[in-house]
Amino acid sequence: MRKIKIFDTTLRDGEQSPGASMNVDEKIQVAKQLVKLGVDIIEAGFPIASPGDFDAVKRIANEIRGATIAGLARAKEEDIKRAWEAVKDAPQKRIHTFHSTSDIHLKYQFRVSREEALKRSVEMVKLARSLVEDVEFSPMDATRTDTRYLLEVVEAVIEAGAGTVNIPDTVGYTTPSEFGALIRAIKEKIGDRAVISVHCHDDLGLSVANSLSAVLNGAGQVECTVNGIGERAGNCSMEEVVMALKTRRDFFDADTDINTKEIIRTSRLVTRITGIPVQPNKAIVGANAFAHESGIHQDGLLKEKMTYEIMRPEDIGLQQTELVLGKHSGRHAFKTRLKELGYELSPNEIETAFMKFKHLSDQKKYIFDEDIETLVSEEVSKGYELYSLIDMSTSGGIDQKPVAAVKIKIGDEIFDRMERGDGPVDATYRAIAALTDTKSNLLKFEVKSITGGTDALGEVLVTLEENGRTVRGHGADTNIIIAAAKAYLNALNKLAARKK
Repeated sequence: MRKIKIFDTTLRDGEQSPGASMNVDEKIQVAKQLVKLGVDIIEAGFPIASPGDFDAVKRIANEIRGATIAGLARAKEEDIKRAWEAVKDAPQKRIHTFHSTSDIHLKYQFRVSREEALKRSVEMVKLARSLVEDVEFSPMDATRTDTRYLLEVVEAVIEAGAGTVNIPDTVGYTTPSEFGALIRAIKEKIGDRAVISVHCHDDLGLSVANSLSAVLNGAGQVECTVNGIGERAGNCSMEEVVMALKTRRDFFDADTDINTKEIIRTSRLVTRITGIPVQPNKAIVGANAFAHESGIHQDGLLKEKMTYEIMRPEDIGLQQTELVLGKHSGRHAFKTRLKELGYELSPNEIETAFMKFKHLSDQKKYIFDEDIETLVSEEVSKGYELYSLIDMSTSGGIDQKPVAAVKIKIGDEIFDRMERGDGPVDATYRAIAALTDTKSNLLKFEVKSITGGTDALGEVLVTLEENGRTVRGHGADTNIIIAAAKAYLNALNKLAARKK
């Protein structure tokens, strides 16, 4: 089985996504995670692009161990020397240099002949090779380059010292069969004299397919980014190509050294740092990638996971499959969720609750566990209110820490307490928590306006967790602090009703 090298360019091409710029510390953080992930090469940046980029590449080269550190350089002497200065302290280092080869680039952008482009490429590869042993060359816009000329360039740069030749689909133009044929032609020409790498963009949504086609035809390295971020529509998605090779090793006869259990952690780190969200239906790392709502699918999964899942969520670092209850869900999933929530109901009770659930799911987009519990326990909790708000007031100012005085009824008795907090809501919740002696944790606090104007009716929704179970509380009032108190007590009453 062939080993495919993973060349991660999240810190270089990925950072070129609009709004995705990272500072030096953030790049170090991502680089450390990429080592945990197990990538072979980290393209740390474009050293000549800016002082900040140079500093980032240099620090990564100095601090990161466990992967080859590459710096990108145009086929220019000053670029290559700058890249060398940035990566020279890395135990494993690479200079990645490039020059366009397509006629459209040579004519309109560089305004040089094919002969001049070839000469520059060879000279700069020789210069890079005099500085480092590991040199990679990319004929930019290779997929729109005349094939004969491309083969001539590839052979020349290998002769000059390039150990890796990268064939970029710079503008996402090619197709899997076309690209596969090109890689096969290059492989037949150069044999094992150099590693063939591919760098595919996603302008037509084919970057992963093109990269996998290249692997089938002799490529030994895939250049990609976490979450597929990058120029324009992005790059080949690292997690997708890795999991395709892992899941279909029988077909590709190839795999990587990626620790796939670190995929979801890496994806979330890049999302947090760049601020670029992952679409819910994205393969592998999207929120819905291991979520199922269809009743047929849920029934099959509950009987045997392989019926509708070709990968285990644990393989990428997730805990488990998520069965999303909604209008498409069936009885099997509903009964399973009831059992998970601790309910043992008779067949008739299950059927009644299921019909109520179906009616509710036609009205609501998302069905929470609390909704289900309300359906099956509304008779138990009907009219049951252990805690009720009698009175409350808050005070504070710019230089005075807020104070809340709360009076509540617990059963048949009335209690009051005063607490300070970071804000009026915090002070109020501290007082209520002390009075009720709750062991619950506040997971979520949401505020929204129900009506308009300065006298708007405000609504507060809270989510509490206790012993692994969650409840949602609701409160409304023109005074948002009172609404917050009502929401908290409403949630505590639901916990108390459940215990009862």
